[in-house]
Amino acid sequence: MWGAGTATGVGSMPGTDAREAARTVTGSLETLPHLPELPARGPGADMIGRTAGLLVDVFAHVEPSGWRISDRPGRDTRRARSWLGEDLDALEEFTQGYEGLLKVSAVGPWTLAAALELRSGEAALGDPGACRDLAASLAEGLRGHLADVRRRVPGARVVLQLDEPSLTAVLRGQIRTASGYRTHRAVDRAVVEGALRELAGVAQEVPGGALVVHTCAPDVPFALLRRAGAAAVSFDFSLLTERDDEAIGEAVEAGVTLFAGVVPGVDTPLSDPAGSVMGVRTLWRRLGLSPGTLAESVVVAPGCGLAGASPAYARAALAHCVRAATSLADNPE
Repeated sequence: MWGAGTATGVGSMPGTDAREAARTVTGSLETLPHLPELPARGPGADMIGRTAGLLVDVFAHVEPSGWRISDRPGRDTRRARSWLGEDLDALEEFTQGYEGLLKVSAVGPWTLAAALELRSGEAALGDPGACRDLAASLAEGLRGHLADVRRRVPGARVVLQLDEPSLTAVLRGQIRTASGYRTHRAVDRAVVEGALRELAGVAQEVPGGALVVHTCAPDVPFALLRRAGAAAVSFDFSLLTERDDEAIGEAVEAGVTLFAGVVPGVDTPLSDPAGSVMGVRTLWRRLGLSPGTLAESVVVAPGCGLAGASPAYARAALAHCVRAATSLADNPE
């Protein structure tokens, strides 16, 4: 689906200029550009606020402790929707005539439930009914969002990325309560998988669509994400251990693509592109997989979003990903 030698970004970019971010992403990533996010603009442009603005019949506002569910849309919701509209306008401008894959992202249902507060101040995660309502609202909101992107970029095959940095903590019961003295109970894996499967279905409603799940936390639940219908899993490659090998091998053999985050998300000296993907080649040998499948099964990306990087580094990092992906395609062994 993705094609050999593909590279992409995660989502966030530095700065506050939507047109500059769209120009950088579309100019650097010719085979898999994405809709940029610019959290430096403030509340409503951050990942939680941006996704809260997509929800249907669920609203949120900013409190000192974070985002809290509201009875009605207010200034914070309107600001989130306005900034998303600005980003979509910029993307549309720089994708005129584009035909190919295009990635848009939103926070997944479990990270959203861990971050959004109920009126009591506790995370929605502690209320199973609230979690179900959030997942359903997110599914409906994403249907509209994906349809809007398709109208704006009619030649694109739109894929959906769900950002789930809190997923492992949700599964392990490590999300702290508002007091900080306790943690919320671990959510049953079948319940977690079911909500993600529903959103995979939303992604697949779009012609040529698919679900990517991104997490930059350790211990990525590859098997759960595969069963939930993720076509690809995006992760920080530096956090892998050999304990992950079996689950990764099973995922690849089942047709799941690895979005290998091999480029740091903050300013750092970059090695030669071939060196950046040396670990990917080593993993492939360790798993006993055919080198001929490597470039088709791996998309090269930064380990996390680039919001904390300088604009110059962000441009260099995306260009580096492209060269590293080409290196994998040209020399998989």
